[in-house]
Amino acid sequence: MRRVEDAAIAGDATTATALMEAAGQAAAERIATHWPDAENALILCGSGNNGGDGYVIARHLAARGWQVRVVALALPSGPQAQAAARAWGGPVVPLGGPVLAAGQGVDICIDAICGIGLNRPLAADLAGLLRAIAAAGVPLVAVDILSGLCAASGRALGDVELPAADLTVSFHRPKLGHVLAQGGQLSGRLEICDIRLEPYQPAAGACVTLAHADAGVLKRQGHKYSHGHLLVLAGGPGRGGAARLAARGALRVGAGLVTVGCPADALAENAARLDAIMLRALPDAAALTQMLRDRRLNAICLGPGLGHDLARAMLPAALAAGRATVLDADALGAFSETPDTLFAALHDRCVLTPHDGEFARLFPDLARRMDRDRPGFSRLEAARAAAQRAGAVVLLKGPDTVIAAPDGQARIAAATGENAAPWLATAGSGDVLAGIIAGLLARGQPPLAAAASGAWLHAEAARRFGPGLIAEDLPDQLPAVFRGIG
Repeated sequence: MRRVEDAAIAGDATTATALMEAAGQAAAERIATHWPDAENALILCGSGNNGGDGYVIARHLAARGWQVRVVALALPSGPQAQAAARAWGGPVVPLGGPVLAAGQGVDICIDAICGIGLNRPLAADLAGLLRAIAAAGVPLVAVDILSGLCAASGRALGDVELPAADLTVSFHRPKLGHVLAQGGQLSGRLEICDIRLEPYQPAAGACVTLAHADAGVLKRQGHKYSHGHLLVLAGGPGRGGAARLAARGALRVGAGLVTVGCPADALAENAARLDAIMLRALPDAAALTQMLRDRRLNAICLGPGLGHDLARAMLPAALAAGRATVLDADALGAFSETPDTLFAALHDRCVLTPHDGEFARLFPDLARRMDRDRPGFSRLEAARAAAQRAGAVVLLKGPDTVIAAPDGQARIAAATGENAAPWLATAGSGDVLAGIIAGLLARGQPPLAAAASGAWLHAEAARRFGPGLIAEDLPDQLPAVFRGIG
């Protein structure tokens, strides 16, 4: 964001003062729109530019007829913040008195304390003040980002407990801290205001965007083989459910054909549960190699319910074929003791889909760095480093799913805040996700795009179904999701 602002100022497109004025005015308008009947605001202003935004908000709300009380944590420290405080011109009460008691009866509390520049824990008394205000039932509005959150990682810095904001008003673009880690849970409704900044082109590999699925995932024409043939490897008797879930997800997402390959003694069990999905006996790696001589089989899903022994036996043959491949569950767990062996066998058409525990076993050093002592090393940075090490796309699952490619490109599929999908915390949902991604790979999408679109489709299907979701429900929600896209 600083690069965006600096580029605009250097190009004489705007000034720092004009940006602060635009931000404060836009935030005041959003606040007034959300609470049209409100009349009283308590604004907590820090000493920096976030506090300067707070003074601008105070002036614009007062111009609308609101009663505004400004509490300053310290004197404004920069020229823009100082100018904003002077332009406010109204009373400013220093922090130290009974702020909450004095603010009883206010309709809104506006947090303009720290903003995106915070690099140390929020003072315990300030965190306590925000908690007390929220506990009193006063809606909390965060300006740019909730004070106490790291804007790079979304983590709450230190050991302080933060309340959730009802509304976060930010500017130009979302920040990583709005969707990663605790930021996804504590930012409340996120609204981004246009403050008239020109688009900024980041360096190659630095781009991070929110994942979505566009109309490109819809079928337009062609026959079944033009939409790919996916092979899903399944485990032995009693272990086929996960592979069947993956296969059904792949078929629903549009793969032209899907075959489940399993040991011969599991054929009857799978046949009793599958119709449009084909079956093939695959007793060993040699049989898999023989099957993959059919070039129409252009994608593989390996891992769900496969078992560690079978995964270790089948994976070399699967990867040697060079097909687009999703590695999930047992395909990752089987190599938790020897991750370098797995990485050496991967190619650039692979997608790895670990959850946090699997990630920690495959990349223990990266997982250790994702702690509270290193707030700037986020899930995004960890996934990027993992993708570069593995030489493949890595999808790190969670409410703030991060998808990263070896060249540094990344997507975030955020199922947080208003877009939360907590019903995905159910057995088998990850198997469906693996199948959806593999189905998109079979249809020809590149690994990063397939993983990002798949993660979004997966969460959107859960949002459409709502409470009571089980994994079997997810594939059947995809047609409604596609109709919404189309």
